[in-house]
Amino acid sequence: MGKKKVLITGIGMVSPIGLTRDETWAAAKAGKSGIATITKFDSSRISAHIAGEVKGFAEYAAGKVEPKALRKMALFTQYAVVAAKEAWEDAAFGQQPDMDRTATLFGNGIGGMDINEIGFKTLFDKGPHFLSPLMIPELIPNEAAGNVSMMLGAKGPCQVVVTACASSTDALGFALDMIRAGRADVVIAGGTEATVQEYCMGGFCKMKALSTGFNDTPEKASRPFNADRDGFVLSEGAAVLILESEEHAKARGAKKIYAELAGYGATADAYHITAPDPSGAGAVKAFKLALADGGIAPEEVDYINAHGTSTHLNDAMETKAIKEVFGEHARKLAVSSTKSMTGHLLGAAGATEAAFTALAIKEGVIPPTINYENPDPELDLDYTPNTAAKREIRAAMSSSLGFGGHNAILSFRAYAG
Repeated sequence: MGKKKVLITGIGMVSPIGLTRDETWAAAKAGKSGIATITKFDSSRISAHIAGEVKGFAEYAAGKVEPKALRKMALFTQYAVVAAKEAWEDAAFGQQPDMDRTATLFGNGIGGMDINEIGFKTLFDKGPHFLSPLMIPELIPNEAAGNVSMMLGAKGPCQVVVTACASSTDALGFALDMIRAGRADVVIAGGTEATVQEYCMGGFCKMKALSTGFNDTPEKASRPFNADRDGFVLSEGAAVLILESEEHAKARGAKKIYAELAGYGATADAYHITAPDPSGAGAVKAFKLALADGGIAPEEVDYINAHGTSTHLNDAMETKAIKEVFGEHARKLAVSSTKSMTGHLLGAAGATEAAFTALAIKEGVIPPTINYENPDPELDLDYTPNTAAKREIRAAMSSSLGFGGHNAILSFRAYAG
C-alpha cells in the first residue's frame, strides 16, 4: 500500500516584503527587497544596522485579531496567529473539519526574546516584583502554537519543534508524517520568529554572523552566492500552511490545492555547533532521504528553494551538496534563495520558503535570487539571477540548514488530481 498523499490547501504569510500571502508572493516575483535600516530600536551600539522588519503590522493585525488578545501575546505569537488565520481562511473549509483530528505544529527557533529583553531590564533596574505576570506565557516558544490552536479551535496534537533555522521545515516534515500515520486529517503547520531587537542582534553580531558591509545600502546586503557576501540579514515574520490528506481534501471538495508535500528528510552533521560540515555530507543525505520519501527521482526536480543564507560557509556547502545529489542534472534545474529578498527568518525561514515553493509550483514561476552581481566562480549553478523565471515545475525541494548541524529538506510535487 502506497503512502498517503498530503496536500497543501491553504497558505498564510507575514513577512518583510508583505503582510499577506498575496503581497509577499507578488513582491518575491518582482524581486523586491524587504531589508532596510532598523527602526525598532537604536542600533548604534551594534555593528549591523539593517534587518528585515515587518512594516505596518500593528495596524493590520488589529483588523484581523481582537486587539485585547494581541496585547497578551509576544510579537512572534502575533505573527503566527495572523498568518494562521489567513491560511485557514484560504483553505476555505465550507464545513468545519473534525477539530479533534486537526493538529497544530509550529517551528520556532527562539521564542519571545523581546519579552526576555524587557524582563531582564525590569529585573535589573527595578527587581523581580515588577516583572509582568504575562512574561512567562508570552516568552516560551510553544505559546505561538498554543494561541493558534485556541484561536482556530484545533484540539488535536499541538506541538513545537525547535531546531534553529530548520525548525519550521522539521515541523512541516513532522506534520507530513502525522497525517500519513493517521493521527490527524488536517494540520496547521508553520513557523514564526520575531528577533529584530538589540539583545538578539547583539548576540549575532558578536558571532560575526550578520552582514555589516552594506549598512548604507541595506537592500543589497542579502546576496546569496555572490563572491562578496558577508553574512546573513536577520528578519522576522511567519508562514503557515494547511496540510490535509488527499482523501480528506477530496471528500470536502477543496477548491484550491497548491501542491503535494511529498517527502521529508532530516539528518545531523555532528560536526560543529554553528558551522556546517564543509563536505556537505549531512545535507546530501537529507536531500536523498527527502527524494526517496517522496518517491521522486532526481531528474524530476526542476527547482530548489535553497537555504542560501548569504554566508560563505553555507552557500559553498549547499552548492556542493546539490551537485553531489543531482550530478549532471544540477546544471538543468533552477535554484534560488528567497532570503535575498526576505532576509533570514530563522525558525520561520523553512515555512516561508516552503510556501514560496508551493506557490512556485502552482503558478509555474521561480522567484529570483536578487543582488546577484558578483558571482562566486566556485558557485556555478543556475541561481535564477535577479529576475523571476517562468517554468513548469514537476517537482521541487526546499532546504533548511540550522545551527547545531540540523539539516531538514522537503520535497514537493505538482498535483494533478
